[in-house]
Amino acid sequence: MESTKFDIVIIGSGMGGLCCGVILSKEGYKVCILEKNRQLGGSLQIFSRDKVIFDTGIHYIGGLDEGENLNSYFKYLGLMDKLKLKRMDMDGFDHITFKGDPTVYKHAQGYDNFIRVLSEQFPEENENIKNYCAKIREICDFFPLYRLGDDTKDLISASFLSLDTKAYLETVTSNKKLQNVLAGTNPLYAGEADKTPLYVHALVVNTYIESSWKCIDGGGQIAKHLATSIKEMGGMIYNYSEAAKFNFEGSNIKNVELTNGKTIEGKYFISNCDLSKTLDMVEPGHIRQAYRSRINGLKNSTSSFILYIVLKKNSMEYFNHNIYHYHSDNPWDAINSTSENWPHTFALFPQASSKNGKYTESLIAMTYMNYDEVKKWEKTKNIIPNNEEDRGREYENFKKEKGEKLIDALEARLPGLKGKIKSFYSSTPLTYRDYIGSRDGTLYGIEKDYHDPLKSFITPKTKIPNLFLTGQNLNLHGILGVTVSSVVTCSEIVGEQKDLIRKIKKFAEDNRSKSE
Repeated sequence: MESTKFDIVIIGSGMGGLCCGVILSKEGYKVCILEKNRQLGGSLQIFSRDKVIFDTGIHYIGGLDEGENLNSYFKYLGLMDKLKLKRMDMDGFDHITFKGDPTVYKHAQGYDNFIRVLSEQFPEENENIKNYCAKIREICDFFPLYRLGDDTKDLISASFLSLDTKAYLETVTSNKKLQNVLAGTNPLYAGEADKTPLYVHALVVNTYIESSWKCIDGGGQIAKHLATSIKEMGGMIYNYSEAAKFNFEGSNIKNVELTNGKTIEGKYFISNCDLSKTLDMVEPGHIRQAYRSRINGLKNSTSSFILYIVLKKNSMEYFNHNIYHYHSDNPWDAINSTSENWPHTFALFPQASSKNGKYTESLIAMTYMNYDEVKKWEKTKNIIPNNEEDRGREYENFKKEKGEKLIDALEARLPGLKGKIKSFYSSTPLTYRDYIGSRDGTLYGIEKDYHDPLKSFITPKTKIPNLFLTGQNLNLHGILGVTVSSVVTCSEIVGEQKDLIRKIKKFAEDNRSKSE
């Protein structure tokens, strides 16, 4: 490594780490990012099978239309004029279906359009749908960074923090089907009845209702462009560099030691890793045991089983929407499915490709899977190419059996699909654990619970003066949630948060006027 001393050392090159790297580089800091894997990006990673590209985590993105929140953030990060994007169907970017019900229920882009399309399917519910939309937007407006606001609000006293999503939807309408359609995309946030706070539902669905987009040829382009920007501003990014422990000088961290024995010195350190793993790198005495116990005691959200399907050439026309399908009328049952009724649900995402706009080359199917199902193999690791262990024939048979079972469920929803499949591959919670670095393959980080909403709010500051946190566990998961978290983290280092937000807004406005 050319240099071992930096202003900022960031551990983990997921979206949060890369965003922090760009923001702090723009502020004049000398940045270093450490990544344990070969490929950068965390959930932005892509891979190829049979010459077809697959996303590992970014299946679609919201809020990228001119003037919308993520559009402004992405302009500041230097992304908007570089990304290859495809806008999804305006009148139905998400299709919600239920077993035994032939109707396809659609979520449309734009609030007026969302209301119009759903009201056509539920003509007696127009006012209730309007009220629902108003509430979603009201909640989103309360989070200043979500709207790039520089004001401060007393979030702790906000009444909606203690509202349960399912219970709230039951107050919006007595129509059970409409309740379930409004909750129909809950795999986006691992929604649970009597647990998931309404603010989580609101922040997630709002961004897609505003506008929904596919990344053509995968979300890996986001990581590529962010990494390029960091390097162009003088930053360094090292892959195959796994952080093992922090070494201290007094109360501050002096350097981070890698598994290969090398040390990287920094003034400030930002961890974009799993919170428990971050604490494991801190020797006893520097963080109180009560804080360790609190963090280690937080429950993670569930994980997933994902099927990557390569289709036969020109066998299926491209469809510009996602499908969320349930095997009962109740989407809230899906997360608690047993091995007997698995999979209770699936989300199906077509991949957008620059090679073939007319036909779909590949599909990604995601469903819930509990970590306990793969726990017997947890002592193995499989990180290609530097840490490959054979998990054995039993594990491969397990994946094959689960994959075929999920294909059966897909075939029931899309008759004839089986005959169009060329090959398929799969990932389990262990895959997420090994590549993303979460302790149990969690899909969306720390579980949010309306019974105790403040328990899952993690601040970027730690008791160690020069150690900060970022990533999906701070505020919210997803591209927008993690981008916002990176702004919060960087504000702790560069100064006033409102000043950084004003810079982002001004940059977006200046570039908007130029484009117009």
